[in-house]
Amino acid sequence: MLPILRRGAASLLAAALLGVAAPVALGPAPALAADCAAPGRLSAGTSWARAMLSIDAVTSFSRGDGVEVAVLSTGVRAGHRQLTGRVLTGRDAVTGNGPADTDCTGAGTQVAGVIAAAATANGPVTGLAPQTTVLPVRVVPDTGSAPSAADPAQLARGIDFALQGGADVIVVAVPAYQDTTALRQAVASAVQKDVPVIAAAGDLGSAQDGNPAPFPASYPDVIGVGAIGEDGKTYGKSQHGTYVDLVAPGVAVPTLQGGDGAAQALVEADGTALAAGYVGAAAALVRGRSGKMPVADLTRLLTASASPAMTGDGFGAGVVNPYAAVTGRLTAKKERALPALVPSAATRSGAENERRRAAFTGAAIAAVAVVAVLMVTAAIRRSRRQHWRPATAPPLAEYEEPIEPGPPVMLLDRSSEPSS
Repeated sequence: MLPILRRGAASLLAAALLGVAAPVALGPAPALAADCAAPGRLSAGTSWARAMLSIDAVTSFSRGDGVEVAVLSTGVRAGHRQLTGRVLTGRDAVTGNGPADTDCTGAGTQVAGVIAAAATANGPVTGLAPQTTVLPVRVVPDTGSAPSAADPAQLARGIDFALQGGADVIVVAVPAYQDTTALRQAVASAVQKDVPVIAAAGDLGSAQDGNPAPFPASYPDVIGVGAIGEDGKTYGKSQHGTYVDLVAPGVAVPTLQGGDGAAQALVEADGTALAAGYVGAAAALVRGRSGKMPVADLTRLLTASASPAMTGDGFGAGVVNPYAAVTGRLTAKKERALPALVPSAATRSGAENERRRAAFTGAAIAAVAVVAVLMVTAAIRRSRRQHWRPATAPPLAEYEEPIEPGPPVMLLDRSSEPSS
């Protein structure tokens, strides 16, 4: 078996003579000057993603030491100051051979930045897993324009190259929009080797773009990732569907840029590729602390430890929570049902019976009082409707009576008084 060599004329010549593809380099690649992506401007001196994901706290437990993360995109700029010494030569899956440690477009370097950028004094960009090694695999042409889709054949080849290069985690930053047997087989091979595939959900989620099904994110064994902003809402172009398992920062994220030779070029970028980079870095942290585990277990750990997010098919299980994933543990034990409880017959003492009688008496008195209040209230309301007002009856009339009766008066006698 041929040893894996560093990139150079000797390795290419040996590959040509033996009729095999050029091997993937495992040693750090030298800086090249083939980059042409221009750096951008940062709107803030801090990174909101750094605070949301508690990057400074989680790196106390794991920094991704000894873990190799493959970034499948346009390549990665090996000469960036914050990536120096941790970017391998990689492989170009578009042409089938050659290195991938340059990045004219800058898309792959942006993803590598959120994964593995080393911290700088007062710098806004810090990778979530700053001690990981980046294996760049070019799966789309590095033409200077950001790609929206990859060819499924080149993407399948890129996954195979990543496995050949010893990747522990594979981040697919550019999806394909065709389901092919070769791509399915490449993903199945990675899963069989316990290498998780974390794939961007894609940036065609707007109404005019139609939200097509992305691959390999749509495969059941792949962790599909959507993008959110600082407000917790999904990125306007982030694709949505049942294939979204997690979300991560992907709007106005400060990260690294290829640049035209500026070793410290930075930029603010958007997209699900950056979000997939953060989830890939979280997987690298878990592997760095807990070692290799089946893809199904890693997926369950990342989704179970996710922070709550808004509801909808664009959020999956929630926001990736690296701190909870790294400090959490999986258990193989199944939930046990509680044993059935049979209540015992209660024996009442004399005191208990006395308390029950007192309670019953009090309840009866309270019920009578409530009924009385209700009746009085009803009577008052009825009297008011009939304009009745309560008052005291007037006293009876009193007449003076003589002490002795007068002489009798004869009704038929004539009056003795002369008439006038």
